[in-house]
Amino acid sequence: MRIDKYGQVIFTEKDLVEHYLKNPEDKIDNTLVETHIEFPIILGLENVPDIKTYTESNISINQFDAINQSNWYMPQKYKDLDIAKHILELCTNDSELQRAGHELLLFQERNMFDLLKYLKYLVDTMRENNIVWGVGRGSSVSSFVLYLLGVHKINSLYYDLSIDEFLK
Repeated sequence: MRIDKYGQVIFTEKDLVEHYLKNPEDKIDNTLVETHIEFPIILGLENVPDIKTYTESNISINQFDAINQSNWYMPQKYKDLDIAKHILELCTNDSELQRAGHELLLFQERNMFDLLKYLKYLVDTMRENNIVWGVGRGSSVSSFVLYLLGVHKINSLYYDLSIDEFLK
């Protein structure tokens, strides 16, 4: 296994076979492999994972980043989630609804709903795996929406923090 100049993990056929034999329940979809491999057929797998043959690219790192910035690797149920509705349902009173609604408009203006969906997926995944993360730091704690999603534990309404600090 190695990491290319773009930060992608590239496996050899041997790496994948060893990983699969040790962890047959793990998903190995969207995996990049140095050479075309036959191990799904050899191992008799019915549901062949999405394995792509890696080819060296000559594009710049900035071009690579631009191409991949619209790809959010998360389960389909999160991609399909109506994040605004979900966040508004987490509100318990009118002041929370008002603040969350205002912030959601700001996130929507900046085309950041996919980011919010990904953060929901990330927090859910960390909770499912008992991963501890920080209380919150920096200007992100001024976002009530991020508080509702569980990204941080600072209630910006309680501390009267302005969302303008976060979305400058």
